[in-house]
Amino acid sequence: MSTTAILDRPAPVRHLRAVHPAPVEAPAAPEPEPAQRALPAGTAPRGFALYVGLDEAKAAASGVSLGVIVEALRRTIADLAPAAETYATVALAPVGSGGRDVDVVRLALHEPSAIARTKQEEPEDEDRNAGGVVVDISRKRVLIDGESAAFTFKEFELLQYLVLREGRTIERTELVTSLWQGATEEEAPGERTIDVHVRRLRAKLGRYEDIVRTVRGVGYRFDRHADVVIRYGHGTPSPDRF
Repeated sequence: MSTTAILDRPAPVRHLRAVHPAPVEAPAAPEPEPAQRALPAGTAPRGFALYVGLDEAKAAASGVSLGVIVEALRRTIADLAPAAETYATVALAPVGSGGRDVDVVRLALHEPSAIARTKQEEPEDEDRNAGGVVVDISRKRVLIDGESAAFTFKEFELLQYLVLREGRTIERTELVTSLWQGATEEEAPGERTIDVHVRRLRAKLGRYEDIVRTVRGVGYRFDRHADVVIRYGHGTPSPDRF
């Protein structure tokens, strides 16, 4: 074969694969902050409440219990914000209560907006015509023989605290700690001041004063009488459990 023939032969064509650069992902847009409601003047957020609609049977079907869920939430909060304080209670409601679970829970725990939407005015006329004492937790009022009693905010708080722990003797120190939360040492009242509040409360209860009992050397207790009616709103008072 001649050299000329070799030179005249066309060179083989190589087919090259096009290499496409890997697509560059655009950075994810930051999630929008949840819209904040306007706060009433003179107020500031101090925490939040998370209402969970879940009964023991549904929790068990998921392989957990309410206590396990509460402890898991507490651990998560402690990891995210170690300075946060937590408090949990169980919501009790009548068996067979209709509606969404979470709405039943909100009513049982006396969440204000839930009560406002379902408040019924019918019992009010009955209460006005009734004798004895009506302690209306949902409306924050006390009726004595059908007339509104002029309780101060703190006096009603004191009575409500005892009523919601019916039959249990509450020590004076617990009343100070619970009813004057956030107060400095200078602002918090002494145990003698609690006694003064109780005396004023009893004076306004008149002939029904003995529903607030003194347990000598310990504190005070609410004892229900036949002529005392407690209105909790839509639900049973929910005890501390967790």
